[in-house]
Amino acid sequence: MSTLTISPTDPKELRPLLHAEVDRLRDEHLLVLHRVALELELEEVTERLNTGFDADRAAGKLVRLPELIRAARASIHASRKP
Repeated sequence: MSTLTISPTDPKELRPLLHAEVDRLRDEHLLVLHRVALELELEEVTERLNTGFDADRAAGKLVRLPELIRAARASIHASRKP
């Protein structure tokens, strides 16, 4: 019986079922599953970054960012000149 028909909500119960399903997948499906996992991770990291930047922006921490970037670029450009 496939564990896909069972829908436990407790991660402790679900994790071993998913591991068993992965072990039974055909090789060509593993690549797809891996890509899906990477996309989920990317979405999670993006959300955390957005939340952090929103908090920093609200706290006024990013107000000088454009000025600091311009200064850093100018410094890099100046250091490359012979």
